[in-house]
Formats: sequence, structure tokens, C-alpha cells
Amino acid sequence: MRKFLAACLAMLACVMTGPAAAQTKGPLVLAAASLQESMNAAADAWAKLGHPRPVLSFAGSSALARQAATGAPADLFVSADEAWMDYLEQRGKLMPGTRKTFLGNALVLIVPTATRGHVTLKKGVNLAGLIGTRRIAMAAYDSVPAGKYGKAALQSLGIWDSVQPKVAQGENVRAALALVERGAAPFGIVYATDAAASDKVRVAGVFPESSHKPIQYPVARLKSSTNPQAEAFRRFLVSGRAAPIFRKFGFTTR
Repeated sequence: MRKFLAACLAMLACVMTGPAAAQTKGPLVLAAASLQESMNAAADAWAKLGHPRPVLSFAGSSALARQAATGAPADLFVSADEAWMDYLEQRGKLMPGTRKTFLGNALVLIVPTATRGHVTLKKGVNLAGLIGTRRIAMAAYDSVPAGKYGKAALQSLGIWDSVQPKVAQGENVRAALALVERGAAPFGIVYATDAAASDKVRVAGVFPESSHKPIQYPVARLKSSTNPQAEAFRRFLVSGRAAPIFRKFGFTTR
């Protein structure tokens, strides 16, 4: 009997120290800064299904893509535009067949909640005059998706040259949001979902969809991925089960 019990305990020890126990960490996800609330909610929902909670790292898509390109040990990448996903695909960093565009967003002009008024964002609008000697916050407009969309929208409206000298650039869209929240800038250009995530700002205007490329969020598994749960979580993110989570935070889903 003692020998039998000892054998059982030995077997249990092997099971507890085997691959299943080793994988107590969820996949590492590099996600665009604008996804903070929604991706955390999706990770929580995944964990409630009995899986290890994914580890989330948020920053501008440009910074994350460069990290992945230089071999950062991550499992999934979620970009706020197609261009940075293209950047990784062209360098052979994506697992073939795993790229999928699954979310959309809108671009808005924000002001502090105490600021009154609405701005109709149409061709020739005198946004520079409204800004005056102050600043308008944007994500870095030559690299970060939100900044690139914002620059394209202002160019489309024919006002980029007058607004550009007044731009205060942030390293990502949440940094731009923070400038308006703190009162460091009276205006900001962010995604609609960022505005919805803050009780310190409100939407003063919505940029026409035709003024910039469609705002699309693709996800893909990286070739550097080693976590066995990575593909399952990727499939969950693009599934109908996760779609209501993202819609709750203001994203459109596909």
C-alpha cells in the first residue's frame, strides 16, 4: 500500500511539473495604445474561460512593430493601422495565415469637458485660429497611426500648413489624450474610443471618414511566438465571442 501511494505521489509530481504547469503565463500581446481598456477586458474574459491571462504590452504601433522586428519575444501583435503590420510581414516576422483585420475606429477632435462649443470639421475650417497661440495635441504624425491619420485628415481639409506649427506631438495617442486631460493643450486629435475612455475630455468634432484612410486594426501571430495559447487567443479576439467586448468600448467589428 505504501509503495502504491508513493507511486501515485510521484506521478502527481510529474504532472504538476510538466508542460501544463510550466505554462502558467498567458501569451504576450503587443497592442496599440488605444486598445488599453478593450484589450484588458478581452484578456479578463479569456481568463474567465479557464486560460492563463494574456500579458499585455501597450505602446504606439510604430514602437511595438520595431520591437517585434528586432526579435522581441512576443506572441501577438495588434496594430492600429495596416502599414505597421505590413512592415512586419515584409520582414517575414508574421506567422502565415494568421493576419486578420478585425476592428475599426473614428477620428475626433477633443477638448476639455469644461470647454463649450462644437467645431464643424470641413474644408477650410479655421482650426488654427481657434487654437490661437496655444497647442493642439496629436500622436507623432510621421510614425504613429493616430498621428498619421490626423495629419492626413488635416491635409484633406486644406489646413495642415496652418495647424502644423501648433502641434504638440505625443509618443502615442494616449500621450496626446493626456495633454488635453491635463490642460496642457486645449485641443487634441485622437480616436473616438480614446475620447470615450476619459471623463476629462469631450468630442468637439468628428473628422469625415473620407478625410483619411479607414482606421483598421489587424492582429497577427508572430513567428517568435512560443506560447501554446497564442493562436487560441488570437482566434478568440477575432471571433463573435469577443466582438461585443470591443463594441462596448466604441470600436466597430468585422
